[in-house]
Amino acid sequence: MQIYAHRGASADFPESTLAAYEAAILQGADGFECDIRLTKDAQIICFHDSNTKALTGIDLEIAESDFQTLESKLKDKQPVLLFSLLLDLAIKHKKHLAIETKHPVPTGGLIEDLLHQLLKSRADEIKASGINISIMSFSWLATQRNIKSGFEAVYLFAEKLMVNLNTAGVVGPSLQIIRNNNDFVAQQKGKGRRVFVWTVNDPVDVIMCAKLGVDVIMSDNPAQARKALGYS
Repeated sequence: MQIYAHRGASADFPESTLAAYEAAILQGADGFECDIRLTKDAQIICFHDSNTKALTGIDLEIAESDFQTLESKLKDKQPVLLFSLLLDLAIKHKKHLAIETKHPVPTGGLIEDLLHQLLKSRADEIKASGINISIMSFSWLATQRNIKSGFEAVYLFAEKLMVNLNTAGVVGPSLQIIRNNNDFVAQQKGKGRRVFVWTVNDPVDVIMCAKLGVDVIMSDNPAQARKALGYS
């Protein structure tokens, strides 16, 4: 089972920042998980919420703010990370990437279009590094766009019944689904699907996921997850 750093090593550093992802490397994460959004000037940044207030106390809508504004106003609170820089880091250190495109957004499917273009423009570097790129979404329509892109698509869901809508090769159930349905992973494996589970922090849950055959867990604390599994 592989351990992806959820928004970086976010238990120890501000989430989605360069510091959090650099710490994830030191903590031995197999890959990075990130959420991406588009700024007003169509820059792809790593940020979970649509508004910056919850994390920084500064009230800015990402879709209505250009990158320079976000960078200058948030630099002392939550430094904004361009996705292209995270991709550089992943390629350099050979860390897999699980990229969640956030919806709903005013620009609709533009986030997927620009992401696919960027990844395809760097296809040779990605291939040479040996890393796996997965594109995730809770949106069924976005998942269809990701499937058509040729990259590995992950359909995310928090309710078990939503799996019935899945057409992707990877399912992304919440941890609660796995806790409540110990046969879920085996059923999905029987259908030839990989299973990515979010968000797994308690060592007991880490061990459970490994025993059930989960392929990837997203964890805020990669070092703790590795320790739970006895990884050196």
